[in-house]
Amino acid sequence: MAELNELSEKIAKIKQEVQNELEKLENSKSVYEYKKVILDGKTGKIGSLMKEMGKIPNEQKADYGKKVNELKTWAQSYFEELDAKFKQEEMRRRYESEKIDVTMPAKKHEHGNLHPVTQVRNQLTDIFASMGFEIYEGTEIETDYYNFTALNTPQDHPARDMQDTFYLSPEYLLRTQTSAGQIHVMEAKKPPIKVVSPGKVFRSDDDATHSPMFTQMEGLVVDKGITLCDLKGMLDEFVKKIFGKETKTRLRPSYFPFTEPSVEVDVSCFQCGGCGCKLCKGTGWIEVLGAGVVNNKVLEGCGVDTNEYSGFAFGIGLERIAMLKYGINNIKLLFESDLRVLKQIDD
Repeated sequence: MAELNELSEKIAKIKQEVQNELEKLENSKSVYEYKKVILDGKTGKIGSLMKEMGKIPNEQKADYGKKVNELKTWAQSYFEELDAKFKQEEMRRRYESEKIDVTMPAKKHEHGNLHPVTQVRNQLTDIFASMGFEIYEGTEIETDYYNFTALNTPQDHPARDMQDTFYLSPEYLLRTQTSAGQIHVMEAKKPPIKVVSPGKVFRSDDDATHSPMFTQMEGLVVDKGITLCDLKGMLDEFVKKIFGKETKTRLRPSYFPFTEPSVEVDVSCFQCGGCGCKLCKGTGWIEVLGAGVVNNKVLEGCGVDTNEYSGFAFGIGLERIAMLKYGINNIKLLFESDLRVLKQIDD
């Protein structure tokens, strides 16, 4: 009998403990965790009471078992009631926090736009495509042959120096110009050829108007009877479409190993109309690209009969066009992705 009384007191003590602890709980998670402490079949406090059954005389086991089951039923009901109460309150708080006021103004979503260089590239691609040019994209890693030798660049030319060119090995380098693309095209295709080749190029150069990596677009036309006049006519049409209908071109003698004659191409200042301003440094003209008639040595090296065919080529720096077109005074602004700059430019 003493054992039964002692265990009965233990049952009452657990019941009181559960009541006291449940009053301290604050959410459904804590109810769940404490429920395991009390009701778990193996480690729970009520579950452990059944292990005491062996100490009870046989004639008292039924009475003891009944008391344990009543405690278990009571605790189960108590936990469920408290858990439902907490979950209801938690749901109310969640609904309150997720409530949407449909009368409030909508959040403003920022609209992105293409990078200035990408915009210029797309514009130039559309312009030249409308003139019948095809698009060729070469590789950024080139051999010395395609980047220099095939373009009639002498072995002692300064452009080959290590301080100007990023060499990967004695044979391979990061292309310094998209002009290498014209060699690949002429080797793979017979005239007539009309192609532009846009892409990244790399040179060891870095200041306000130059970058070690920039974007260039090379143009090449090879056909019967091509002259410098054809180049001038094509450039006149190009600058009008990119800078405005009133823009004019001017050719100045220059030198490139792969063209002869070679020219620097200026456009009349589209800001002051040629009167002279800060943009054109008071001259009324702005240099935009280099061009010329393809050197016969370059054509012959690609198997083109120079008695029948001739051609012209030109190279455009897209960052320079973007800087002029959008009034950007430092090339580094094109690589910093400053939203204050990019938001102002959207063609």
